[in-house]
Amino acid sequence: MLLRHGETEWSRDGRHTGLTDIPLTARGEGQARALAPLVGDRRFGTVLVSPAQRAARTAELAGFTEYDTDADLWEWDYGGYEGVTTRQIRVNRPGWYLWRDGVIPGDADHPGESAADVGERADKVIARARACDGTVALVAHGHFLRVLAARWLGLPPTDGRLLRLDTGTYSALGFEHANPVILHWNSPVPGR
Repeated sequence: MLLRHGETEWSRDGRHTGLTDIPLTARGEGQARALAPLVGDRRFGTVLVSPAQRAARTAELAGFTEYDTDADLWEWDYGGYEGVTTRQIRVNRPGWYLWRDGVIPGDADHPGESAADVGERADKVIARARACDGTVALVAHGHFLRVLAARWLGLPPTDGRLLRLDTGTYSALGFEHANPVILHWNSPVPGR
């Protein structure tokens, strides 16, 4: 099971939120609580959560009482585009598209990553999840989870562009005849 964290002020405003650690909004906390019926009494062999407070809080409000943090689940490092909207970027780079054009280097805390860099981290998470017994839950971020799903399917990291992922949603990856597939994607919580 994949859970994207609930809304933050920056996700609401369309600002690229990579390594900046900001909290959920009240709406984001509500989105996280709405995920609780999906977690419910299900048994998970492993629960891995991004170290970001927005992911950890989502995990807790969704009902995970025990989990491990995994730094490989951090969101894409947007470098010099951290905190900036696509509209603002396009003022100086008309037609800019993250999946095609990437990011510019930022400061020491936000050096930036390529899609391939994010894909390498996603591959590590997939390897860790496949080595676990039982169902695995991952609580993380939009662009990262899109890359992870592409890599799960054996696609290049940039094919994550094909998979929109909203805040506070769940997705599921699995198998059909031993082949990796997407079982659910960007699913809203019923009744929300």
